[in-house]
Amino acid sequence: MVNLKQWCMKEMFNLKKYIKGTVCIEIESFYPEKFVNLLWKNNISVKKISKRNITTMSMEVKLVDFDKIKILAQKSSTKIKITGRIGLSFYIINMKKRTALFCGLFLFLGVLYYLSTFIWGIDIQTEKIVPPYEVRQQLSAMGIKSGINKKMVNVTSVEENLIKVNDNISWARVRIDGSRLKVRIIERLDPPNVLKDETPCNIVAKNDGVVSRVYTSAGTSVVKAGDIVTKGQLLVKGEQGKDGNVYPVHASGEVIAKTFYEKTKTVPLVETKRTRTGESFTNYYIEINNKKIYFKNSVKNYDNYDKIISNIGLLKKETYYKVKEENNSVDIKKVIKDSEDELYNDIMKDLPKSVKILDRKTETAELTDSCNIRVWVTVEEDIAVQEKNQ
Repeated sequence: MVNLKQWCMKEMFNLKKYIKGTVCIEIESFYPEKFVNLLWKNNISVKKISKRNITTMSMEVKLVDFDKIKILAQKSSTKIKITGRIGLSFYIINMKKRTALFCGLFLFLGVLYYLSTFIWGIDIQTEKIVPPYEVRQQLSAMGIKSGINKKMVNVTSVEENLIKVNDNISWARVRIDGSRLKVRIIERLDPPNVLKDETPCNIVAKNDGVVSRVYTSAGTSVVKAGDIVTKGQLLVKGEQGKDGNVYPVHASGEVIAKTFYEKTKTVPLVETKRTRTGESFTNYYIEINNKKIYFKNSVKNYDNYDKIISNIGLLKKETYYKVKEENNSVDIKKVIKDSEDELYNDIMKDLPKSVKILDRKTETAELTDSCNIRVWVTVEEDIAVQEKNQ
């Protein structure tokens, strides 16, 4: 018989702090039921009672009641055997046996956390001109290298310093990702050499319109705000100077004008609906040298029909389905609205994104069985286009 109290003392642990522990015991007595009744009579909680044989029963009792149970067992000549232990108290006792293991685990986690406060690698991403080695050397000059504490790295300051010390860097991004420092460099690009075309030329209108504003940086304007111009008309003359001292120049500038785009469409006001009546007939034939040789040639005069031809090897099948046509009036408002949106979208597809939409109008004219729809859009755009002098 196991003495639980001695076992606990051996572990040098005060289990009385943990009263929620449960002990699984097995009792052996000539009258085990009487012992269970004795436990209940002394207000001892017993759970999961199971009878193994005539003299043996198993059950679960609270750890706090175990001393009382032991005394009652001695008085009633009942043997007690501990078969299991459940609860925090026993878990802590088992943990105490592994003190070195848990101390090592906590020490490992502590060292791991301490090491995670440092940067152990630097990843540098550049483009074409700036080599990563050069950036690494510049970071090293700032004191940024492997093994530095993260608290000592001010990413904003590092970004600014990289741009200052290297003229080839236009933008830098420095971020701490775990135990690594990631640096991304965008290089400064020299502006392309733009070859200026100084060939004398004029500016003409690419579209019809009404001039709103004229801006010229070279050349002499021959139109003003409010003038109506047509496509190909001279807007800015490629000349400058006064009183006989006139010289040709490469005219440049913008001529902002109101222009108009329109599209039209005719839509039917009666919709013809075709419905198959269910009546049909089929012919079979083969075709040789574009001549049809019929094996079955039925003839039925349908005013309206659908004709379906299908091939079955060399044999061809020709099926006629009788169709009934009905004329139904359409929803005029819906048809006009759908057509208007369709025409407007077609106009917008052809317009450059730089234009400014000023107005949109729709004009409809209903006829007997159709409707003419006209949509035009007023925009403001630069109609200036250069034309070389002849």
